[in-house]
Amino acid sequence: MMSTNQVNYLDAVVLGAGFSGLYMLHSLREAGFSTCVYEAGDGVGGVWYWNRYPGARCDIESIYYNYSFSKELYQEWTWTSRFPEQPEILRYLNFVADKFDLRRDIQFNTRISAVHYDDTSNRWKVQMNDGTSVTAKYFISGAGCLSAANLPKFNGLESFKGEWYHTGKWPQEKVDFKGKRVGVIGTGSSGVQAIPVIAKEADHLTVFQRTPQYTIPARNHPYAPEFINQTKANFNEIKRQMRESPTGNGIQIRTISALSDPPEKRHQVYEKAWEEGGYALTSAYNDLFINEEANYTAADFIRSKIKEIVRSPEIADMLLPNYYFGTKRPILDTDYYETYNRENVTLIDVKKAPIVEITPKGLRTKEKEYELDILIFATGYDGLTGPLFKIDIRGKDGVSLKEKWKEGSMVRTYLGLATAGFPNFFMITGPESPSVLVNMPTAIEQHVEWITDCIDYLREHNVEVFEPTVEAEEAWSKHCREVAEMTLYVKTDSWYTGANIAGKPRSFLIYLGGFDTYKHKCNEVAASGYNGFTLSIKDVLSEKGSI
Repeated sequence: MMSTNQVNYLDAVVLGAGFSGLYMLHSLREAGFSTCVYEAGDGVGGVWYWNRYPGARCDIESIYYNYSFSKELYQEWTWTSRFPEQPEILRYLNFVADKFDLRRDIQFNTRISAVHYDDTSNRWKVQMNDGTSVTAKYFISGAGCLSAANLPKFNGLESFKGEWYHTGKWPQEKVDFKGKRVGVIGTGSSGVQAIPVIAKEADHLTVFQRTPQYTIPARNHPYAPEFINQTKANFNEIKRQMRESPTGNGIQIRTISALSDPPEKRHQVYEKAWEEGGYALTSAYNDLFINEEANYTAADFIRSKIKEIVRSPEIADMLLPNYYFGTKRPILDTDYYETYNRENVTLIDVKKAPIVEITPKGLRTKEKEYELDILIFATGYDGLTGPLFKIDIRGKDGVSLKEKWKEGSMVRTYLGLATAGFPNFFMITGPESPSVLVNMPTAIEQHVEWITDCIDYLREHNVEVFEPTVEAEEAWSKHCREVAEMTLYVKTDSWYTGANIAGKPRSFLIYLGGFDTYKHKCNEVAASGYNGFTLSIKDVLSEKGSI
């Protein structure tokens, strides 16, 4: 493990030891750059280190939810099932760290508290929570999009006599629910995954729901050896599918409108997709997220399934979503709706009866108090900008990222990779990149490889300072907004738009043009000599890539 006591200058500092940080470290090290990763946890894994809650599972098929940069790595690791659980993903990332000997350049149990750019030396000063600091030419954020847990400010939480947990900061030791009265606040992805598991163990589970969700059966199953062998033999094709598809995971979206099929045919398509599980339903037609009428057909189909599964008409009605399907994060589940048929599960509508306070004995809504032994906050994350705003990042002239982006109301990036006024600063899957709406490992690999190639180019051409032009980032941000406005995503309150955080400015910071289109644009920029960036060689300034 690298120690800050042994080094005070690096080529690059990387924030976080998840999928992004591990590959960024490996890639830069292979290119000959001195690099250190700083990680707040005591192990690798990033979001998969912190999210240990019951039922935590990936919603991308495991054969795609891994690195593809190394064929040898792909051959050596074997997934056990279609959708891997958190412990298996964490074992995979530890396997990667061991295979490439990454831990020697990772400092664990160290939180980066501030990162300030020095205009005189053109270096970043990186300060840690333990009082130490290092300087680096490049600062690279691998913090991820969902690493800032959101704990709403409930009155009285400090008075609660029982145990409470947030799904995004789950303890390493097992939480015992046996014989306990458990309350879960939130029915987003983490709540939908945790609720069925907890219900099987708890004496009684009370679910406090603000907004009902569309969820689709995962249909998880163990992989047969024959399938694993075939997958490993087809590595090159799988890698091609991941890196050249709109979604980054090989899923093929049918190229017809939901409205082009007669109702009977369309119902058959949805039924088949429902039985197949995974994201088959979201890819059943090509206009589900841009056409209101098409979207309604999928939404109504899922609502009909909820009514079929949930035996109580009253509870089924409480579980029926009424917004556009898929415009909140699409969720895969295992027995989620079925859980509400259990006698030990109660569903509370907190829009109808809002939560007033946490009490010493439990939780009080406007209607009554619920006595609880354990309270779980499945309240999600301050997404996209939240992880970056947790750190005091200051660019040229001491301007903070929060100031530049006006607390999130004026986010501007170029390609989601960099932002003007913050030289030599890169973001992996940052705001205005495809990020969370494509397969994250694929998006991460593309970003890491682009950043490494860029830094190598800068070294070769003796470039000291590298940042986007204001014009380039304004044009890219405008393009992102225009693409988003063509879809239904912007018409729904969700964590995509920041609506889950009280007081957070509403915006849509995900590029929706498709991973393949985005990758092509990034490649064009690099091939042009980094058009849209300012490059400075000592005292010589060059814009738009012409050095």
